[in-house]
Amino acid sequence: MGIDRRDFIKGSVALASAIAVGGGGVWLAARRGLLSRSSDITGHVFRGQGPDSPGEFAREGMFYEKMGGKSAVCSHCPHRCRLAPGDLGICRNRANINGVVYSLVYGNPCSVNLDPVEKKPLFHFLPATTAFSIATAGCNFRCLNCQNWEISQRRPDEVRHRRLFPEEVVREAQKAGAASIAYTYSEPVTFFEYMFDTASLARNHGLRGLLISNGYINPEPLLALCRVMDAANINLKAFDETTYRSLDGGGLAPVLEALKILHSEGVHLEVTHLVIPGYTDGVDELKRMCAWLLANLGPDVPLHFLRFFPRYRLDRLEPTPVRVIEEFRRIAMEEGIHYAYTGNIGISTGANTWCHNCGKLLVERKGYLIPVMEIRKGRCRYCGTRIPGVWPS
Repeated sequence: MGIDRRDFIKGSVALASAIAVGGGGVWLAARRGLLSRSSDITGHVFRGQGPDSPGEFAREGMFYEKMGGKSAVCSHCPHRCRLAPGDLGICRNRANINGVVYSLVYGNPCSVNLDPVEKKPLFHFLPATTAFSIATAGCNFRCLNCQNWEISQRRPDEVRHRRLFPEEVVREAQKAGAASIAYTYSEPVTFFEYMFDTASLARNHGLRGLLISNGYINPEPLLALCRVMDAANINLKAFDETTYRSLDGGGLAPVLEALKILHSEGVHLEVTHLVIPGYTDGVDELKRMCAWLLANLGPDVPLHFLRFFPRYRLDRLEPTPVRVIEEFRRIAMEEGIHYAYTGNIGISTGANTWCHNCGKLLVERKGYLIPVMEIRKGRCRYCGTRIPGVWPS
């Protein structure tokens, strides 16, 4: 039986990753062809690596189930880690301490920045404003291409962090003149309590909440989060279950469910798709993804195609050709997506917003600068068509 280029690349990278992790069991797994699921290698509970007692930055988890013998199941995300006392979850920042599941990252972000909202990327939400952005250590995925692996694949005690509790986040965001607070960079689902409390407080002070996430979250916590979030960008990493397992250590179905929940709950939603050579650059898969988005979310949810650059465990792949990113945008719009964008390719017309009705240029973007803005009260200045999003009044 032959093997195509894509399968060859997936298998080669998985094998290389297994060797990097080390251990006879891992090598044997590679020989047996079991590495199609990255969670078989790294997506496991960290036995006995948690703290003995809660510290200053520990808060009891909002969603978990107590089991017998002081074990507990964390129910924030679909991994549903079963933790014995002393264990850390897959995300590395949730621990069972004497039968209680704690978040270990409440008020200790490892990354704090002021970003243009377009960087998230959110193109249809308060353009030309800034987002006060925070992240903690930890992630519930194991993406081979992770751009922020220095914080996402680390325990809280392995990174430098700041003491910044929700009240202080809100105060600093206001001082910086931000219009919103973004929970971003690593995976905010894993610092849920910190995000939820901060977003709740921020809303009372007129600051919007932005969820920048992989979308790997269970429905109950997501519904709670929808009450305090104004916008979300979900990274739809692939449109294939096998690719999700091998590339990210997660699954597609829960992410699709999260997209439907966010949309139905009225949270402004945009979707990002990173185009990785040999993994997510198939046209048939792209068309299936567009068909699902159209059927479940409609044509108006913005879709961002980002160019891949070699990082982390995919550092030997070539960057995605620019022509592929541009072609993906063209195909998506041919399939019926009204607002498809290109990213990570420098200044490009593919980052501009055009009215889907009259075709006029409405928003010109040059990097994070916006020299042209022709949307008035949420409508095209030329034909009056409503442009989906949250726009300045």
